Amino acid sequence: MNAVTNIANDTTATPEGQVFPEEARTAFAGAYPERPLVIPHRLRDHPLLGLDALAELAGRLPESSIEYNRGDLPIGIDGKPGATGLSITDTIHRIAETNSWAAVKNIEQDERYRALLHELLEELRPAIEAKTGAMLHPQGFVFISSPDAVTPYHFDPEHNILLQIAGSKVMTQFPAGDGRYAPDWMHESYHLGGPRELTWSDELATGGSEYAIGPGEALFVPVMAPHFVKNGPASSISLSITWRSDWSYDEAGARCFNAILRKAGMEPAPPKRWPGSNRMKCVGFRAYRKLFGPPAPPLAPK
Repeated sequence: MNAVTNIANDTTATPEGQVFPEEARTAFAGAYPERPLVIPHRLRDHPLLGLDALAELAGRLPESSIEYNRGDLPIGIDGKPGATGLSITDTIHRIAETNSWAAVKNIEQDERYRALLHELLEELRPAIEAKTGAMLHPQGFVFISSPDAVTPYHFDPEHNILLQIAGSKVMTQFPAGDGRYAPDWMHESYHLGGPRELTWSDELATGGSEYAIGPGEALFVPVMAPHFVKNGPASSISLSITWRSDWSYDEAGARCFNAILRKAGMEPAPPKRWPGSNRMKCVGFRAYRKLFGPPAPPLAPK
């Protein structure tokens, strides 16, 4: 385990109905929005998060809300790796033997799961809004993974807490905003519609920090922090609760504006990390988009 504060083994009593203990919420408030943190939760036995309930949910959500891939993947891949040939319900029911991982996206489309997502985020709202303002666009994702499955190297635009429900996994995170781990052009490409998968090199490994989580533990992942995930020796169920903020949208807009400047032959400075402001560049991009439409994602530099 890394040197970052970890209170996931705290056994302090939690009030009835509260998922995150007071000590967890206090620690999260201190770490948010830039420092990874492992905290405890009390959601591991929730009836909506068992395999049967998740298979039923996946079977009735639109196809665009389902993603499932082989689990025997390298850390770095080029594009989407492809599915296993099984249906999503079969993949989930047989996850212990299918050597795959499945993502059920935007669970808030279902009324019961939307209520669960909002209840969880409501506990954290004061800490979040004290720093990054209004909690915007809350979304939930469930990941069901076979033993030893790998989720390849990538980044995500949301503020994110990953709650481990069953099984275990190790996430290796890299510093957000550091061009050594995700070059600026990759950020710019992603925000203009390019892939979120990142180019991996074994030389990057020494810059990562490993965060191991098991049932009853949750990991906070800062916006755009590159990471990859390796599942433990048993099947895994994880719930990701995410939200956006004005700061995260400004960071994305600034990346898009930088792509325009770079195409014009300039070398723009990367967006500032929190609490720095990227509002002016974001406003500039929105004005450009209104006049000319969004630019195409940039290509890798030669």
